[in-house]
Amino acid sequence: MSKFSDFNFSGHKALIRVDFNVPIDMDFNVTDNTRITATIPTIKKILADGGSVILMTHLGRPKDGAVDKYSVKHLINSLYKLLYVGHPNSDNYNENTKVLFADDCIGTQAVLAASILKPGEVLLLENLRFYKEEEKGDKVFAEKLSKLGDVYVNDAFGTAHRAHASTAVIANFFPAEKKMFGLLMNAEVLSAEKVLHQSQKPFTAIIGGAKVSDKILVIENLLHRATDIIIGGGMAYTFLKARGGKIGSSLCEDDRLQTALNILEMAKQKNVSIHLPEDSVIADKFAADANTEICPSDVIPDGWMGLDIGPKATGIFNEIIGKSKTILWNGPMGVFEMEKFQAGTKAVAEAVAASTANGAFSLVGGGDSVAAVNKFNLANKVSYVSTGGGAMLEYFEGKTLPGIAAIKKD
Repeated sequence: MSKFSDFNFSGHKALIRVDFNVPIDMDFNVTDNTRITATIPTIKKILADGGSVILMTHLGRPKDGAVDKYSVKHLINSLYKLLYVGHPNSDNYNENTKVLFADDCIGTQAVLAASILKPGEVLLLENLRFYKEEEKGDKVFAEKLSKLGDVYVNDAFGTAHRAHASTAVIANFFPAEKKMFGLLMNAEVLSAEKVLHQSQKPFTAIIGGAKVSDKILVIENLLHRATDIIIGGGMAYTFLKARGGKIGSSLCEDDRLQTALNILEMAKQKNVSIHLPEDSVIADKFAADANTEICPSDVIPDGWMGLDIGPKATGIFNEIIGKSKTILWNGPMGVFEMEKFQAGTKAVAEAVAASTANGAFSLVGGGDSVAAVNKFNLANKVSYVSTGGGAMLEYFEGKTLPGIAAIKKD
């Protein structure tokens, strides 16, 4: 059991750092509440114990202080529905229940609202990033936040790689027994550690996306752990060109060709198999209505570009994934947002799900990979779907995440 699960929050005011940085449309409606949904079990556990909850989050990237566009008051309705609507038999439900809101996070109203908060109540503080001190990791700002509650819970894996006031510095103002990960953060850390430090072999890392430069450190770190690394998406063409292939007008980072060769050589030395797509779905333009053909990935004609892995590559990748006992997937195999170029990503998603059903542990992370498993209705058929794109990448680069270190050091 985690420290959080063992802790009795009765009579406590839990100050929770959540990551409610969710997309909002022009009418201020939340268009994807995944991140809010992920923290509900943590909030409900505290309320069920007889504690009260004070939520801290950021929303967007406000540059000039408080602006209505980035006010977290726009999240209240979604949070309320997830917490209470449809759960009339829950222990913490009554018809008068509502999510309270303070239009500041350290000001007079926030302090007053927190001080009179009753057991079973939820208070949402205004956007932390309305204060520049948040991103600067200001100690005075962090201390003011800390005084609002008597227990600190970090449940925001998506911001764990930031040494901000509310994610790392604030923990210094709580004793070891009163600072902890929430259920979401604990699950994120355990899943990541299982892949990085306790992986069963064969361990296959599936790395996709557009740029080699975004994934260099991840790949280099995984070369010490994985048995197989599958590379797809736009970044594959940098590797293919580095090996002497003709890639037409496919995406390529010419300044990373030597980097790609270095990675291939390092893999060879460490006896790690790197798999590049043998064929591609190529197009004569980057558009949904483009003309397409199947072509070997290293002889793409001029004026054509690779936008998805081909059927031969798909078969090879699926066979590798099927034999794996540990799978990490970060990045799509092609431009899966367009129907003509989604087959490769969909096939890989299905292969990961099938391997998981056969006993493999699979971790999917990164915005596009998560979007893919959601699009193909496979999120509940993999072992874990991470909520933290940047944080997960930095973790797999081997970096120490400030938000995790702040809790673990005690």
